[in-house]
Amino acid sequence: MLSIFHLFVLNIIPMYFPEDKTEYIPAFIQLALVIIVAGLVVFFFKKISKKQEAKAKELEERLKEEQKNQHS
Repeated sequence: MLSIFHLFVLNIIPMYFPEDKTEYIPAFIQLALVIIVAGLVVFFFKKISKKQEAKAKELEERLKEEQKNQHS
């Protein structure tokens, strides 16, 4: 069973190791760009999340104040 899996994987994903290692440069540049963009996306999600959290806290405080005023 294990050997069938290995044969299946090796036949689907052709392995290519170039002798000229400069062929790896575009792949590394592309990988670096993807990592940078992913980091920026996470940064912006955190920034937006903090803004939404502040708005939610403000709304919660306002609702608590209104509830307190109605019961008094």
